[in-house]
Amino acid sequence: MGQIFSLDPLPMQGPELGVHADDIEPPDMEQEPKQEILENKDVVVQRVHIDGLGRTKEDLLSYEISDVFRARNLIDVMKRSHEARQKLLRLGIFRKVEVVIDTSRGEDALPNGLDVTFEVTELRRMTGSYNTMVGNNEGSMVLGMKLPNVFGRAEKLTFQFSYGTKETSYGLSFFKPQVGNFERNITLNAYKVTGQFPWSSLRETDRGVSVELNFPVWKTNQTLKWEGVWRDLGCLARTASFAVREESGHSLKSSLAHAMVIDTRNSSILPRKGGLLKIHQELAGYTGGDASFLKEDFEIQLNKSLFWDSVLSASLWGGLLLPIGDKPTSIADRFYLGGPTSIRGFSMYSMGPQSEGDYLGGEAYWAGGVHLYTPLPFRPGRGGFGDLFRTHFFLNAGNLCNLNYGEGPQAHLKKLAECIRWSYGLGIVLRLGNIARLELNYCIPMGVQSGDRICDGVQFGAGIRFL
Repeated sequence: MGQIFSLDPLPMQGPELGVHADDIEPPDMEQEPKQEILENKDVVVQRVHIDGLGRTKEDLLSYEISDVFRARNLIDVMKRSHEARQKLLRLGIFRKVEVVIDTSRGEDALPNGLDVTFEVTELRRMTGSYNTMVGNNEGSMVLGMKLPNVFGRAEKLTFQFSYGTKETSYGLSFFKPQVGNFERNITLNAYKVTGQFPWSSLRETDRGVSVELNFPVWKTNQTLKWEGVWRDLGCLARTASFAVREESGHSLKSSLAHAMVIDTRNSSILPRKGGLLKIHQELAGYTGGDASFLKEDFEIQLNKSLFWDSVLSASLWGGLLLPIGDKPTSIADRFYLGGPTSIRGFSMYSMGPQSEGDYLGGEAYWAGGVHLYTPLPFRPGRGGFGDLFRTHFFLNAGNLCNLNYGEGPQAHLKKLAECIRWSYGLGIVLRLGNIARLELNYCIPMGVQSGDRICDGVQFGAGIRFL
């Protein structure tokens, strides 16, 4: 089935032309004079056809292809058609999109009129997937089932089951974009997550629902979220400390959250240039539930390309958890620090407040890192597999603690500046596509405090977010 979007423009003079393109590239300017004339002559896009539609509603697509009608010469038609093709693929409802540009046909055809045809192949009504996923020092197997384009306007219903080394989860989500503005969308979630946290001798099971609204503002991506979670905390081992046993039991958290992201990096895993700014706030207790707190955290990263294909990267993390009322914060809401993805040379989340060997997290933290990434010596496999590897030299520092909120900001800053943990070393980084990365480092931990667990020497890390 085909849909036709047409426009009646003012007549202009120009030649006839036929073009077929999947990935349209600018033509060679050194061709014959006739081709040069075709490129520069004014043309009019009279009709846009979309062939292959089944359950997709045409009002969804009219916004994505509307810019094609504004083209005024061949190069512009090719460029705008390619951009429209990318927009159609981004909707996640087509398996294949091809573009055909040809001269207009029919009684009302203009001498310089063009018809643009998008030949699309829709995804099946139900698709399944099986893959593995890498988290922060954790691997998992993921099974998924997806119903794309449920109601014909790029809606998506997804069921996902994940079984990992420390976490097992399943959830159902419904995604709905705004017609004509794909970046503005809403997601509804229902889920159950069971996680194990051996550094705290803690087991946690969360059953929750959430509503999430995403929208762009200027150069930022904004997210507003409400979440309601029934949490069940328990001891992972009989040797769990009294402090962990005291926190065990059921609780209900209802929170409102906001996140803002500005990301100009050319890659999220091993960027060569650009920066990242993330700011996140969460307020719990005002919409019900047992937990009452205000939580603020941020992440900053800057990257700069240097000589000899090397990259200098600097990052800074920080966060603050403020209890509201007389009730203390929960072990499930506090910050944790240390390990191969943050302060290298320390064991996973094994620094800061602890009780009988169980780490309880902190209400305030900061962490900073400086890295120098360089190619492998002698550039083996240059232009191929070898480019997935980088060597890096690093310096990490940070602190995690609890605060006495009656002392004031200066006392808080002084406490965060005391007993700083830091480490330095070097290692090899392997990029796994643009999804995750692996690190094998030789670490030298410094500033070790009583109760901290260290990993002096070789340390392996895997994840998607690294300091």
